[in-house]
Amino acid sequence: MLATGNRAPDFTARDQSDRPVSLSDLLKTGPLILYFYPADFTPGCTREACSLRDVYSQLLAAKITVAGVSPQSPQSHAAFAAKYALPFTLLCDPGKTMARDYKVVGPLGFGVRRASFLINGAGIIEDAVLADLRIGRHEAFFRKAAAAGSR
Repeated sequence: MLATGNRAPDFTARDQSDRPVSLSDLLKTGPLILYFYPADFTPGCTREACSLRDVYSQLLAAKITVAGVSPQSPQSHAAFAAKYALPFTLLCDPGKTMARDYKVVGPLGFGVRRASFLINGAGIIEDAVLADLRIGRHEAFFRKAAAAGSR
């Protein structure tokens, strides 16, 4: 996993509306929480996405953008976002290129690890958490980012 202080790797990926989105697009208004998750509609990933949804207004108030990344298609992401009223961008990484660049591919190249990055407007990783099964650590990370950004 990339460490604090590293430059966030650039990317362009398709979102849930099948539109291209780049890192620079997401950083236009300020910091970004970029979080990687294994798959749409799984219990842990649903809990994580809903926890982000629940603090999203606080993150917006702190001028923090949010984007999730997993290997699924735009159609899967669109259905996931619609079912759980997710107000943020979901990016498709079918070849796990982004996951490899951010060093969050699972053991032996299988799957994607659950990781969250706080990237500042200059594209530098300010904070990060890797916790595959401990969703609560990601929830705390999201709340901490919202609180710090609102100061």
